[in-house]
Amino acid sequence: MNSVVIEDEKPAARRLQRMLEKIDVQVQVVLHTVEEAIAWFSTHPSPELIFLDIQLSDGLSFGIFEEVKVSSPVIFTTAYDEYALQAFKLNSVDYLLKPIDDEELEAAVSKFRSRRAAENEMPDLHLLKSLLNLPKEYRKRFTIPVGQHLKLLSIDEVCCFYSENKGTYLYTLDGRSYLLDGSLDKLEPELDPASFFRVNRKFIVHLKCLQDIITYSNQRLEIKLEAFKGEQIIVSRERVKEFKEWLN
Repeated sequence: MNSVVIEDEKPAARRLQRMLEKIDVQVQVVLHTVEEAIAWFSTHPSPELIFLDIQLSDGLSFGIFEEVKVSSPVIFTTAYDEYALQAFKLNSVDYLLKPIDDEELEAAVSKFRSRRAAENEMPDLHLLKSLLNLPKEYRKRFTIPVGQHLKLLSIDEVCCFYSENKGTYLYTLDGRSYLLDGSLDKLEPELDPASFFRVNRKFIVHLKCLQDIITYSNQRLEIKLEAFKGEQIIVSRERVKEFKEWLN
């Protein structure tokens, strides 16, 4: 694991470097001032971990993060406790007060390693996206009570769905109507949009049941469905454009 130490007191920096080497943390570079750190981070990739004193000879080390983008987690090593709240607004792992002992330092590094291991065990972001983009499962059948029996109807047997007298109905290709639970609003997301389209407030039609499309008044369309003997079905004006796109 590579790290950067930012510490203006050279004896303290050398001591910290020796302590880190004992726990298998390699120090890539030791920086002593805000200005020196800004220059280094401007031309080098962020290390895995930063050990950061807060009060440096030319100002507070928070100024580094205001000038350059640094994505590394930080373990603060400081003699002052009044900056803890400000420190934890950054990507802070721990806040160690000087004089730092070996056990405190090792515990802070272990905390960082545990956090990194947990992050590495998380599912790959691309895998998550692919899972989220899996094809949606749409309704394939309906179970409808008919007297004391249950009738199974395949989605391929459906001509349309419609609402009437506060009820929602399924109409089949062989000209039968069945009452369903719920509303068209609830049903619509369960249907494959490649096959079904809601032409108006009262009707959802099946593409394969379309028999004829006729120009109607006010830029609307009238549609005829095979086997359907109910009321006239008009594509509402605000849905005509989308309906034509759906047909293509």
